[in-house]
Amino acid sequence: MKITILGDGGWGTTLAVHLYGLGNSVKLWGAFPDYIKVLDKKRENTKFLPGVKIPKDLVLTSDLKDAIDGADIILLAVPSQHMRGVLGKLKKAGCSHAKIISATKGIENDKLLRMSEVIKEILGDIKLSVLSGPSIAYEVARYMPTTVVVASTDKNFAREVQSLFMSENFRVYTSPDIIGVELGGSLKNVVAVASGIADGLGFGANSKAAILTRGLREITRLGVAMGADKETFSGLSCMGDLITTCMSKHSRNRWLGEELGKGKKPQDIIKSTEMVLEGFSTTKSVYKLAKKKRVDMPITNEMYAILHENKDPKEAVSALMTRAPKDEIY
Repeated sequence: MKITILGDGGWGTTLAVHLYGLGNSVKLWGAFPDYIKVLDKKRENTKFLPGVKIPKDLVLTSDLKDAIDGADIILLAVPSQHMRGVLGKLKKAGCSHAKIISATKGIENDKLLRMSEVIKEILGDIKLSVLSGPSIAYEVARYMPTTVVVASTDKNFAREVQSLFMSENFRVYTSPDIIGVELGGSLKNVVAVASGIADGLGFGANSKAAILTRGLREITRLGVAMGADKETFSGLSCMGDLITTCMSKHSRNRWLGEELGKGKKPQDIIKSTEMVLEGFSTTKSVYKLAKKKRVDMPITNEMYAILHENKDPKEAVSALMTRAPKDEIY
């Protein structure tokens, strides 16, 4: 299979190496020619995936037309807020022959669209699937057992992608619920920031359990309001990804929260790293969606206030803990 991966971050590089190792012809595209030259010379993504060698026959390019030439499948692994721009270039370069896999987690800030909606809006009625789940790049790249889910309204394409990615260390399940799978993978980043704040403030397991449990309730409420299957949120793409992102020391969004809990300001944290912190922009999108759908999301509200209104994390904790008493299930 000829596969092109757009996005040379840690996740895109990991998937490129994984698919190459399964016997596919793989091209990895990056938007910045100078960094592609560095990758090609070092054969290691020292900025986003240090310690993992890139096979010499895996093609690295910054030429989009060359990247997609002859591709059977195009896999999108670019940051969510850059997805629309990359898709515009992809359409101009011509990609009507290829099937699309989205491996990007996030929601647009302006139009509040999920990635599959952005893809369909720009590329039209193409064959599309979404890959998501608890999959920290650091672990996948080191062949640690990982399970994910691929969602598509086309059952046959979902099975095709499942077969494409499956290996001894990478197990793939299928789902017809694109809405739920995308929302689970995006919204969990908001909760991960809250989890990191708890770590930064020196809280313990009780606090972490509360954040994961109540965070999952928030995600599920919004997901159902947006047309997702409630059962999806107890699966890999939400509960599984939520656990990983809130617990792992390699989670970028949990790290963002931890730095906030230590007293650092959001903009200073973002400027200090070249990593994409999806939770920052996704929180704004989720906050807007919750208001639009009239869904109660107290954790999201406080994360928005911390990230975008400079609210003190300790004040946010107090606001959450002193809300009016409620039933657990309502």
